Amino acid sequence: MRDFHLPGRSAVFATNGMCATSHPLAARTAVRILEDGGNAVDAAIAAAALLGICEPQMTGIGGDCFVLLKPAGSEDIIALNGSGHAPKALRAAQMRARGLSEVPLGGPEAVTIPGAVDAFCRLSADWGKIGLAASLAPAIHYAQEGVPVAPRTAFDWSIHQARLQGEARKFYLHNGKAPTVGQLYRHPRQAEVLRKIARQGRSAFYEGEVAQDMVASLNAVGGCHTLDDFAQCVSNYTDPISGTYKGTELVEHPPNGQGATAILLANILTHFDIATMDPFGAQRTHIEAEATKLAYDARDRFLADADYTARLDHMVAPETATALAALIDPKSVMSISRQVTGRVHKDTVYLTVVDKDRMAVSLIYSIFNAFGSGLCSSEYGVLFHNRATGFTLEQGHPNEAAGGKRPMHTIIPGMLRKDGKVTTPFGVMGGAYQANGHVRFLTNMVDFDLNPQSAIDAPRAFAQGNALSIERGYGDNVVQELVALGHKVTVPNAPIGGAQAIHIDNRNGVLLGASDPRKDGAAIGY
Repeated sequence: MRDFHLPGRSAVFATNGMCATSHPLAARTAVRILEDGGNAVDAAIAAAALLGICEPQMTGIGGDCFVLLKPAGSEDIIALNGSGHAPKALRAAQMRARGLSEVPLGGPEAVTIPGAVDAFCRLSADWGKIGLAASLAPAIHYAQEGVPVAPRTAFDWSIHQARLQGEARKFYLHNGKAPTVGQLYRHPRQAEVLRKIARQGRSAFYEGEVAQDMVASLNAVGGCHTLDDFAQCVSNYTDPISGTYKGTELVEHPPNGQGATAILLANILTHFDIATMDPFGAQRTHIEAEATKLAYDARDRFLADADYTARLDHMVAPETATALAALIDPKSVMSISRQVTGRVHKDTVYLTVVDKDRMAVSLIYSIFNAFGSGLCSSEYGVLFHNRATGFTLEQGHPNEAAGGKRPMHTIIPGMLRKDGKVTTPFGVMGGAYQANGHVRFLTNMVDFDLNPQSAIDAPRAFAQGNALSIERGYGDNVVQELVALGHKVTVPNAPIGGAQAIHIDNRNGVLLGASDPRKDGAAIGY
């Protein structure tokens, strides 16, 4: 139990249904959908669509999503990949010939076809109860009437507004400036797009005038996108992957997401007695940082589109973790020869919904960097993500940029399962941090018996290459000990990611919701 003398928040308890998101309006909207007879899929789509208005710097219909779904009456988990492919004409060789070593963050080369809308349409048709139009109605309302800008959203908007280019400045700034806390943000043109999708389904986005607007806008700034690229974008179901940490199964999305990285990291940590360490001390932080370097190095070598991923079985095999764990010195920092990606991606929303029938949805939805590519379509203001920067331009690499290929994604939804039952749909935002964040959440709960809210509240650290970012929640003595071990410690300007979770207490028939104070969000139940 938390110390009620100190700031913090309690977990939220309910019985019939719950949603945890990074914005209270989205959480409340999802719960209202549940109260009105919708199921967890209907509610998740409603919350996700609204988050594109509440947090446009983080997500939107110009982005991608991944979903893990536990159907009602089953403990099976289904994975849906809602990430789009690169336009067919994209070529790494052409970018190398221009002298580029990375896909430009703010260029049309970075824009893969947005996959989230197709995924929402497929989820609604296959698993929803009330229909797509009902799920999109709240987002249409708020896009037209406006949403008050929340504090964390205003903070992000302000520090990243310079990323907005051209027409995007018209749609996403107020008189050339980021909106401030409490100002209403409206996007009536996006309301029009959502109305079209509500009436016509995916074709309203991937064909016709909306698609024409997106293609023309991208081509006008040098893109190679075509109407066929958009028309052929489809989400697909796939099988989750998993690993077990001290009796708890960590279920992840397969590549092209980085879920295998989380499984490898958890497997490495099984070789250390984490439970005997100070949960927020230097020793645990050091071991986790060293294991993260090794797991992410493997990620950057092997993970890519599922059709190109090399050695996935090797990554999740216990023997691989055993060999890597042997490289960790508890008293000294290692230096790795292959630099883990230095691109920090923190612009993602995650939500989870569980309904009265215990259908559970774990959904993550992103435009990648803050405001994505910074580019948007000129007529409808669809903000384009820059997910193609997840590719490498290294010739022959499994994740080399190529037309028709999906880039490696950092965004990953998660679920925990114990004794054959799904216990916790969860996610940790923070771009590259997410695999580390999944394992941090898992070990906080398993090794230190923290409830989901306490596990989320706990301070975070993230090793990127040979540097270690740590939040201010750590004590000064911990920082000094980490420096003495050889870590190059930095304190980031913004907190490391955010998280949401719902724990399903099958014994008592209760749902326990948790929402990260690093965001504006809430867990709401009924």
